[in-house]
Amino acid sequence: MILDHRKALVVYSGGQDSTTCLFWAKQHFDEVRALCFRYGQKHVAEVDIARRIAQQAGVPFEERDVTFISQLSTGCSLTDSNVLMDKEPPAPSADTPDGRITPPNTFVPGRNLFFLSIAAVYAREHGIMNLVTGVSQTDYSGYPDCRDSFIRSLNVSLNLAMDEQFVIHTPLMWIDKAETWRLADQLGVFDLVRHQTLTCYNGIPGDGCGECPACKLRRRGLEKYLKTRKNN
Repeated sequence: MILDHRKALVVYSGGQDSTTCLFWAKQHFDEVRALCFRYGQKHVAEVDIARRIAQQAGVPFEERDVTFISQLSTGCSLTDSNVLMDKEPPAPSADTPDGRITPPNTFVPGRNLFFLSIAAVYAREHGIMNLVTGVSQTDYSGYPDCRDSFIRSLNVSLNLAMDEQFVIHTPLMWIDKAETWRLADQLGVFDLVRHQTLTCYNGIPGDGCGECPACKLRRRGLEKYLKTRKNN
């Protein structure tokens, strides 16, 4: 299969970040597809929201059941209703020279590893060279699989594993949530992202519950961006 550099596959969840990336991809590539995953998340409503937004965007949408991911490890509050969710992302530890942090209990071990690996196989079958994901090291909340070093390493591994030349794009890697809002605005989808996406870990669309770490991060970024937007 010859991979087409004009085609892109977005790993799509229906949240703020991946929706911004979906419309970024539409601006940068001739043909865009969206791939969504059911991994045992409690806020599974995001899959239906992702499908609806993809339809609005005119982007072919598929979902895959990978619930085995949530069965491989325990203690994740996103997949286990018996685990009380952390209220805030952890701060860097003063006890470690490199500032490493213990991931919050909203971290799903291996999630991005599996998502991107499966996406690469799917992309190969559809002749797609470009993979797009909404991870960010700037606002990575302690998730090690959102770091640039991981993405670069995985990109090399996928290319070696399948003898292909995939390119993993991370439009949000070095921007914070305020700048992500700005990008959505520049793409003409600010209102869509604000009111239709689902970022909340408790499964509430739009502005969400306001209490979970994802909602707090999203809200802080929105307030910061709206101040600069007003001043401009």
